[in-house]
This record gives sequence, structure tokens and C-alpha cells, in this order.
Amino acid sequence: MSGPLLVLVGPMGVGKSTVGRLLAERLGVGYRDTDDDIVAAQDRTVADIFVEDGEPAFRALEKQAVARALAEHDGVLALGGGAVLDADTRALLAGRPVVYLSMDVEEAVRRTGLGAARPLLAVNPRKQWRELMEARRHLYEEVAAAVVPTDGRAPEDVAQAALDAVELKEA
Repeated sequence: MSGPLLVLVGPMGVGKSTVGRLLAERLGVGYRDTDDDIVAAQDRTVADIFVEDGEPAFRALEKQAVARALAEHDGVLALGGGAVLDADTRALLAGRPVVYLSMDVEEAVRRTGLGAARPLLAVNPRKQWRELMEARRHLYEEVAAAVVPTDGRAPEDVAQAALDAVELKEA
């Protein structure tokens, strides 16, 4: 199966972008983030798409972006936190080297803060994050070949754990 060498999934703020860039550098491959693809194609932020068009419109764009990236990209790929909500996307991830980066609620709140850039956490971040994770955790676990906890770990340590989990060697 062609496609990404490694795919990162997990909740917003877990460090997919930071860890993904480190992994790409260590492996000597390119890095791609489907949220960045959407922002570039739409010429507006994810938060703006949510506010102006609604979550269903964003999820449709996300589904297309993930399918395209899985077909085109052969390096490290990071998916948006909600990408796994789509059954077709989960099917496309089957059998791929997917690593679920996990974290607990206190770490999530510390990392994501209360910023308006996180439209799904705008009101009560702890409660909303817990609810999101209750709805998504099993989906992350379903698509993942490995789970790497990120709590209290430096991005470099998480990157190494991800490499070890899918048995990839650095370039």
C-alpha cells in the first residue's frame, strides 16, 4: 500500500503538528497536515470555516483533504482531531501505520488553553474536551496501529516513541 510512511491522529492540542515535523525530519521525508491543506485551499482559518459554514461543511472538506493526502503524500501525515469521525476516512486508514497520540484532560486544557482558535472548546473546555474524547477515543483506537501517550513528555520523546511503536528507522 502506497501512501504516508506514518499517520498521526489524536485530539486537538496533542502535538500532532510538532511531533509530525520532528518525525519527518528524523525520517528524512516531507510533513503534511490536512488542516493546513484545508486552510490553504479555503484561504481562511479552520475556526472561520466552522463559524461561517458550520461543522458539517468543514467535515466534508476534511474528508476530501484526508483522502487526497493519503493518496498523494508519502511522508508523515497529521490529521485533524475530528477526521476519524468519518467512516470512509477510517476505512482509508485501515492497515496503515497510524499512531494515536493520546493525553488526559488536564494536559489538554493546559495545551489548548481557552483560545478562540479551538471552536469546539469555546465554552467549557474541560467538559467539552471530555465529551469529545468520549465520542472519539474508540475511533482513534480503532484506526491506530499504536497508541503513544504524550502527557508530561517532550515532543522529542513522543516522536521517538512513535518511531519505536511502528518500528520505523531514522534516516
